[in-house]
Amino acid sequence: MSRIRVTKSFGFETGHALYGYDGLCKNVHGHSYKLFVTVVGTPIDDANHVKNGMVIDFKDLKKIVKSEIVEVFDHATVFNQNTPHVDLANTLSENGHKVLLVDYQPTSEKMVIDFAHRIKNRLPEHITLHSLRLHETATAYAEWFASDQ
Repeated sequence: MSRIRVTKSFGFETGHALYGYDGLCKNVHGHSYKLFVTVVGTPIDDANHVKNGMVIDFKDLKKIVKSEIVEVFDHATVFNQNTPHVDLANTLSENGHKVLLVDYQPTSEKMVIDFAHRIKNRLPEHITLHSLRLHETATAYAEWFASDQ
């Protein structure tokens, strides 16, 4: 049977700052991110199965991505844990703000790598993560493809 790619999109708002950057993004700012998650698999071919004809139920994919990415990053400010922004992060956290300290520079490129690892670990065995596309703006995005790894 044919292998089919299935894609679902997600949106979330996240702030960040790029420590050491030589442009405006060194300042704390935010984006309306759009994440496209594509998985690949063979549709279930069993008339008695409730998911007959599906590679994965969109609802199940949504549950994974929401818990691993959207609920974690939405309305959070992300800082590299190895920068002086840690002091700012601690102050924000102490005042009730949602802050994430990550072990990478929070660029779209590094975020999409992080997201791939988070999602791959939660997919059913018969489903493979094919690609991710993370739009930072309407005209700029980073992509991750399993075939490039």
